[in-house]
Amino acid sequence: MESVMTYWDPARILGRSAEHDGPRSDSDKFALVVLNQPLHHLKITRVLWDNAHVRVAADGGANALYEAAGKHGDLSFDGLAAIVGDLDSLTTETQSYYESRSAKSASNPLTQVIHEPDQESTDFFKAVAYVRKHYHHSSGNDDANPCRPLDIVAIGGLGGRVDQGLSQLHHLYLFQPPKREYADGRVYLFSGESLTFLLHPGEHRIRVRSPLQGGEKDVFGKHVGIVPIGTTSRITTRGLEWDVTDWETRFGGRISTSNHVLPETEVVEVQTTKEVLFTIALKQ
Repeated sequence: MESVMTYWDPARILGRSAEHDGPRSDSDKFALVVLNQPLHHLKITRVLWDNAHVRVAADGGANALYEAAGKHGDLSFDGLAAIVGDLDSLTTETQSYYESRSAKSASNPLTQVIHEPDQESTDFFKAVAYVRKHYHHSSGNDDANPCRPLDIVAIGGLGGRVDQGLSQLHHLYLFQPPKREYADGRVYLFSGESLTFLLHPGEHRIRVRSPLQGGEKDVFGKHVGIVPIGTTSRITTRGLEWDVTDWETRFGGRISTSNHVLPETEVVEVQTTKEVLFTIALKQ
């Protein structure tokens, strides 16, 4: 059976905000989930915040937003739809602030604080489950184009403790299991310096050079990694400085890190036999 080609255009996530360019198309809409790490890259966080269709904080992620803006009278990160989790990290000051702020939604005019006490799942998992339950978009108004979940963009999960970072990578697999793949929406992790997402077995075409509206520069840098987690894969690539063909990659063996996108490459092609993580640097 022929493998299915999956197309990616992740630069759309970092396009200009809807406030400046008019409404984003359904295919461009995504939900932003803010995780419990200090926000060091505020420029990219503000771009993602402005571009997001809905914004949800996973427990202490609300603290990070408040410390970065609201505490100082900056309204940049107002408009939070919900704070979801076991709430063991949420401070009283942050909760009071957001419970008094508008969520910019007719159905939920104020930020919702939702206590999910289950200790068998993480706050990240709870936040994504909340988005998938309550927010969908449609590519049409008929039965052939039903409502479907938004893509998820998470920020703040990488760059802190190693065990927490590994947990976020684990969640990319958890949210997109093999039997469903991307049926529940795609999930992206932003670290502030790079973008990471999961490639299921098959062929993938990933657009890495796509000038933003208004003639701005490309958003991605040259560094790329393709990393297997969980099992051995065989990969074939095209468009990288060090392309490989039917190349075995596994932990304890060979892995492709610090590869480079060629200057003339617009689309990187990856064929993989098992799930791998694709990560690409952001242009600083």
